[in-house]
Order: sequence, then structure tokens, then C-alpha cells
Amino acid sequence: MSTLQLLEGLAGFTAACLALWFLRLNRSDLDASRAGSLAPAPGPLTRLVQRPATRTLLRRYVLERGALADAGLLILRVAVGLMMIHHGQDKLANPQAFADTYVAPLHLPFPLVLAWVAGLSEVAGSWLLILGLLTPLGALAIAGTMGVAAYHHILTAGLNIYVLELVVLYLGGSLGLLLLGPGRLSFDGAISADLVRDREDANDPAETVSASLASAPLAPSGGI
Repeated sequence: MSTLQLLEGLAGFTAACLALWFLRLNRSDLDASRAGSLAPAPGPLTRLVQRPATRTLLRRYVLERGALADAGLLILRVAVGLMMIHHGQDKLANPQAFADTYVAPLHLPFPLVLAWVAGLSEVAGSWLLILGLLTPLGALAIAGTMGVAAYHHILTAGLNIYVLELVVLYLGGSLGLLLLGPGRLSFDGAISADLVRDREDANDPAETVSASLASAPLAPSGGI
């Protein structure tokens, strides 16, 4: 197995672990808050989701899409991620060549380090887009590298449409995903739905009344 395949597998495994950790952290905090006053204080994720503004943002950015829109966002995420990931692999396969060819002409400091950063950003960002996990970070990573690539092409070749077209397509796709969100068919969608549903269940008045009735002491059934 090559180094690039190991990096890709590590990125996918890390993404899945992060998703499970987020879900487990929220459920543990929620169960603790339901257990009683002696339970530990909720963690930062639960405190963040308890805010109405956060739940509204999650609904609008991730959850409130039609089925066709969710499918379209899934297709766009996978297409951009699958096509972009091999560009990151090429950079990581020979970072010195990429640094000499593309980074050094921009007169940026530490060209070899920036070549590694660009390659890792494209590989990790592509995985995040494909999985739909922390999608804004993945979209920003790809948009950042494509922005620099567009600047390099304009600086060296001018406004040549044949040189810029692929970069502009990747840049536009990643920025579109950043603004539109991942849709429900993603890890972000599953996590957001779980977080919002848990908080709505915790704040459900019917559940609160039933819990108080269950904990109330029973009245004596007989006389004196």
C-alpha cells in the first residue's frame, strides 16, 4: 500500500471517528442533563446546540432542503471531491517539483512547506466533501488552493480561458458548497438532525410534564 493510500485511509477513518465522537459527546451530555441535578454539567457542544440561533442555523444550512436539492448537493460534493483528490495525490507524490514549478514563481516563503500544505489540503478537503463531514472546512481548503492556482495561472498566462477553466470550475463548485451546505445526505446532515432532534426532545413540554408526574410522590390511598 502506497503512502498516499495510507493518507487517504487515515483521512477517512479520522472523519468517521470525528462524526461518532460528536454524536457520542452530545448524547452523553444530554443523558447527563436528563439524569438530574447531580449529573455533570453539559459539554461545550451541547451548550452550543442549546442556543436557538444554533438550531436555526443547522436547519437552514443543512436540513431544510428538498430531496432533489439534497441529491444535487451529494452529486456535486462527490464529483468535486473525487476529481480533486488526485490533484492532491500528484502534489504529495513529488512536492519538490510542485514547489519549484508553481509555488516558487509566486515568490511565496517556504515553497516546499506550502507544497505539502496544498497537497494535504486537497486530499483532506476532498475526503471531507465526499463524506459531507465538516463540509465548510473541506470546501474552504479546496477553494483556498484553487484561488492560489487561479492567481498563478493569471500571473503566468493571463486570462487564458483554456488554462483557467478547470480551476474556475473547482473554485466555483467548492464555493457553492460552502454557501449552500452539504444537504441531508451527508455526515453533517445526520449529525445536525440528531443534535436538533435531541434538543427538541429535551425541551418537549409533554416530556417535561410526564417526567414531573413520574417523579411526584404518590398520595396515600387509605385514611388515617
